[in-house]
Amino acid sequence: MIDSLKTNQERGGLCVTVPPQCCSARYNLAFMMFLGFAVVYGLRVNLSVAMVAMVNTTGMQPVFNGSESKECPASSITSNSSNSIPDQPDGVPRYPWNPQTQGMLLGAFFFGYLFTQVPGGYLSGRCGGSKFLGGGVLGTAILTILTPLAAELGVKWLFALRALEGFGEGVTFPAMMAMWACWAPPLERARLMTVSGAGGNFGAFIAFPLTGFICHSLGWPAVFYCCGGAGCLWAVLWFIMVSDEPHTHPRISDREREYIINSIGSEGGSHGWSVPVFPLVCSGPLWAIIITQMCANWSYYTLLTSLPTYMDTILHFDLRQNSFLSALPYLGGWLFSVLSGVCADKLLEKEMLSVTSVRKIFTFAGLVIPAGLLVAVGFSGCSGILAVTFLTLSITFGGISAAGVFMNQIDIAPQYGHYDLLISGFLFICVEICYTYKMQYAGFLLGIINTFGTIPGVLAPVIMGILTKDHTLMGWGNVFYLSAGVSVFGALYYTLFSSGKIQAWALKEKEEAVSTQ
Repeated sequence: MIDSLKTNQERGGLCVTVPPQCCSARYNLAFMMFLGFAVVYGLRVNLSVAMVAMVNTTGMQPVFNGSESKECPASSITSNSSNSIPDQPDGVPRYPWNPQTQGMLLGAFFFGYLFTQVPGGYLSGRCGGSKFLGGGVLGTAILTILTPLAAELGVKWLFALRALEGFGEGVTFPAMMAMWACWAPPLERARLMTVSGAGGNFGAFIAFPLTGFICHSLGWPAVFYCCGGAGCLWAVLWFIMVSDEPHTHPRISDREREYIINSIGSEGGSHGWSVPVFPLVCSGPLWAIIITQMCANWSYYTLLTSLPTYMDTILHFDLRQNSFLSALPYLGGWLFSVLSGVCADKLLEKEMLSVTSVRKIFTFAGLVIPAGLLVAVGFSGCSGILAVTFLTLSITFGGISAAGVFMNQIDIAPQYGHYDLLISGFLFICVEICYTYKMQYAGFLLGIINTFGTIPGVLAPVIMGILTKDHTLMGWGNVFYLSAGVSVFGALYYTLFSSGKIQAWALKEKEEAVSTQ
């Protein structure tokens, strides 16, 4: 039987010579994506930290009386600044936003993020992923610079602007997947994709303390000016340095170009088969990916948007301590996500496990272990040391799933296809595309998966605001218990119903799915 990751040359009995990885075009692309997603997550989380400085908790509104938890006394570590408002330069505005308003604003980004996942994946496959990844970051960066103006105009304006930022960023991950379908040799997929995707955790790790420092030193508006400027600078470099496919890259070596194109083989080629919508909609492995990513994203987005608030209102860390401790977990998540990609590729190269087994093991470990640690956070009470330790370990071990469910879509459907498409999904009601276009399953599927996976980003901050409106330990405990339960459900569902083999609906016309896991 033929494993789904055997290259085209291996199937034909030819020997494949792997060119050096150092300074290669494909690893340079991974590094640029890494920096790009670091910027993307910096643009995404800046409001989470800035919110602590933007909100005036001593305003005249009665709802803000007792806006911090009185259950947890300030420790010796935080006693110098507990219950104090973060210092801001003179003239910097503050706003009387209650927890529900804050949750709504933190979730606004994901309202826009929902709408461009499927179109982003579709158009990236047809027009080239580099244009959409670079353009999405550039548009979001420009809007980020306008954030202080929108906040001054009112909550509705800020909500709309954050939604537009999500609209711009929604194309980035599908565009990345569309590009890797052309660039990533099958036996290097895990490490290339985890290196590039790990930029998200690295961006959160850098953005949290940096935005806290900028907030404290220059005022919260400077956070958005700095993050937006960094995004614009990266976009300029991106458009200069990258190409959509190996054969159009001006600086790639002939040896590397041939290696990539020949390794991907028919998985990267186009053909005239038309994909029926019904088999795709009824695909059990595809739904396993969708549901599991929704569950994993619930915990990730909950912590991404709520950690600074938890550190402020419950553990009473000041702004600089808050931002550093909120960032600490993402350093471990970044390292573990990269290491998991390397380990997964090694297991496949040595044929120790099948693709399906590798994806299931890494997904189960990357969801269940963090879930147990989130439960421990709920039981840590007022101990800042225990809470930070368990949160750090939870997000660190969560990085393991990067080599599991988060790249499974390129296993089950890596190929190009020409087809008439009927999209009938969440917020996309019977939109029929009446022309046949060249596109990639991988980018398109990631668009569908991320559309569903973004739903937790919309709901989690809102539910967090409801559960924690009284700023009690019980309320925050419920946030962590809910996230843990959702993660465990996702791990079990994926273990039962996922697959790592190329699906029949993603194969070329008349080609049979001969790989078994």
